[in-house]
Amino acid sequence: MKLTFRDKLLQIIDNIHTKKNFVRGDFLLKEGEIERNFYFVEKGAVRVFLMNDAEEQTIRLGYKGYFINSFSSFMTEKPSALYVDIIRKTTIKIIPKSYLQALANENLENLQQYANFLELMIVQQLEREIDLLTPLFSDRLERVLKRSPNLFKEIPLKYIASYLRMTPETLSRIRKNQVV
Repeated sequence: MKLTFRDKLLQIIDNIHTKKNFVRGDFLLKEGEIERNFYFVEKGAVRVFLMNDAEEQTIRLGYKGYFINSFSSFMTEKPSALYVDIIRKTTIKIIPKSYLQALANENLENLQQYANFLELMIVQQLEREIDLLTPLFSDRLERVLKRSPNLFKEIPLKYIASYLRMTPETLSRIRKNQVV
């Protein structure tokens, strides 16, 4: 059976033992730092957020099986405007950019799979932008649940509300009126 780029990545990090345990409140990255890793969430939950006028705005959520990081900083190697925060006890596999690049450069097939991997990350960012531009709160929730049906099992309500740009009370009210 042919391995995907994702499978190859996970094999590499298993071989180099870059698995770490974190507790709620730990940071993988803080604003101003340069992102040099991709993180694979083995278990637990992570969020990416922006501080805006002393308010945290969640822009990405990740849980078991997700890759997550400050993507723009990772790609540009410039300081991140974002934080990557642990929101409950979590085990992370850390993949340094140098390992990703070395794997991608091993052969043409890997390079194409790496390009596909990066394209998927970009598409996810674009989907997030559409979420933010969707005017009705209920439609935002519906879009997100189509992509992540287990979201409420994995992520605390207050972070989902922040991600959807609404209050936890508004989110609770919408969930009561919707079949989720």
